Amino acid sequence: MGLGIVLQGEKQVVIGDQILTYSVGQTMLTTIDVPVVSHTHNAENHKPFLGLMLLFDVSMISKVAPQMEQLNIKEKVQPSFAVQPIDYVLIEAVQRLVTLLDEPILLSQLSPIIQQEIMIRLLAGVNGVYLRQLIRVGSVSERVAKVVNWLKQNFVETIRLDELADRFYMSSATLRQHFREVTGMSPLQYQKQLRLQQARHLLFNQHLEVGHAADLVGYESLSQFSREYARLFGATPLKDKQAAQFS
Repeated sequence: MGLGIVLQGEKQVVIGDQILTYSVGQTMLTTIDVPVVSHTHNAENHKPFLGLMLLFDVSMISKVAPQMEQLNIKEKVQPSFAVQPIDYVLIEAVQRLVTLLDEPILLSQLSPIIQQEIMIRLLAGVNGVYLRQLIRVGSVSERVAKVVNWLKQNFVETIRLDELADRFYMSSATLRQHFREVTGMSPLQYQKQLRLQQARHLLFNQHLEVGHAADLVGYESLSQFSREYARLFGATPLKDKQAAQFS
């Protein structure tokens, strides 16, 4: 969960079937972990892409939100990601937090205070509707977040939609609808992208062979793995790995 801020250039993020682009003057909030493929644009050697990601967790929201009146307002289901115009007062607080990295003596004392200010401003601003749903007990976002956490721990396993729905006390149709509303994809698409992202990590960072990586993330068919990998990343696993080695 975090807030992406572009300082220079432009970033394109692919989430399921959706493409979101944000640049200087915009931020992108993600409230639930979703697998993404991202690309940077308008970047050159003398003017590279610059950005930062401010990470936070549910406990930070839970500490602040109950004190705010908006928590009890009933709101419609929102996706777990959104591009919004930048809030310059919020960014000023982020800048103060970053500046503290050069002041280690003050960091431990002031950092929690500034982080709390940032969270309050997020909750009070245009992003508040997305964050509040995440901590409202029984909300669609809160229920989907539980499914997401389970999938992240079990994506290698063979998963049936009806069994997954039973595990979280929903019908298959309800789970599919709510999951897509929040994450932009179905539960099984989410699992597939987790597998492919992990396989790419194994290929690039642990230098595994393609077949070994496919097996470790749960694929029984190497040809199916190669097709789905190429569909997501734009190149077969072997070509993708070779391109990375020579880049």
